Amino acid sequence: MPIKTFERFPNFYEVQHPIVQYKLSLLRDKETNRKLFKELTEELTMLLGYEATADIPMTTKKVSTPLETFDAPFLKNNQFVIAPILRAGIGMSEGLLKLLPMASVGFIGYYRDEKTREAMPYYFKLPPNCEKAHFFLCDPMLATGNTSCAAIKKLKEKGVYNIKFICMVAAPEGVQQMLDEHPDVPIFGASLDRQLNENAYILPGLGDAGDRLWAVK
Repeated sequence: MPIKTFERFPNFYEVQHPIVQYKLSLLRDKETNRKLFKELTEELTMLLGYEATADIPMTTKKVSTPLETFDAPFLKNNQFVIAPILRAGIGMSEGLLKLLPMASVGFIGYYRDEKTREAMPYYFKLPPNCEKAHFFLCDPMLATGNTSCAAIKKLKEKGVYNIKFICMVAAPEGVQQMLDEHPDVPIFGASLDRQLNENAYILPGLGDAGDRLWAVK
C-alpha cells in the first residue's frame, strides 16, 4: 500500500491506498448509518493493521507440502495484543482480530475531562505475561494526544515497549504531542487532518466515533 510520510512528523504514516481513502470518505459522511459506520471501521482497521504489521520479524520452519519439505516463512514472535482505548476503540478490535486471530485483547479506559481536556483513567486490563508481545493500541481519532500519550505511558510502566498506534484520522496537534512524549511509537492512520477546533474536535474529522458506533446521543 502507498504510504505518505511527513518531514514534520516522522512518527506518522498515512496509508493512501485508494480503497482506504474511499472507505474513510464514507466513514466521514454524516449520512452514514450506524451499521455501515461499524462495518467501515472494522474494514479500515484491518487495512491499516495490514500496513502496521509489515515489518514484523520473520523466521523459517520446516513445512512438508504434499510434494516436499522446505523452509517456510513464519512469524518470529506470534504474540500479539490488541489494546483498544474505550469506548470507541472497541469498534476497531474485530478488524485487527480478523488480521491477527491469535492475538489477545486488553482494554484501556479513559474519558476526557471536558474542562481541562485531560485524560482521566477508569479501567486498565491487560492479558498476563504480555510484556514481549507486539502491541497495537487503537482509537479511531487522535485529537489532542492526551489520551493516547497517557495510555502509552501506562503501558510502558507495565514493561510494554513494542507499541504501535492505529487510528482513522489524526490532528497535527495530537501527532506532535505523541512525537514529543513517545517518539518511539509509530502512528498508522488513514488521514492527517487539518486541525482541532475550539472544542478539540478534529477538522474535517468524522464526528464523535463512539457516539456514531454505539448510537449514543
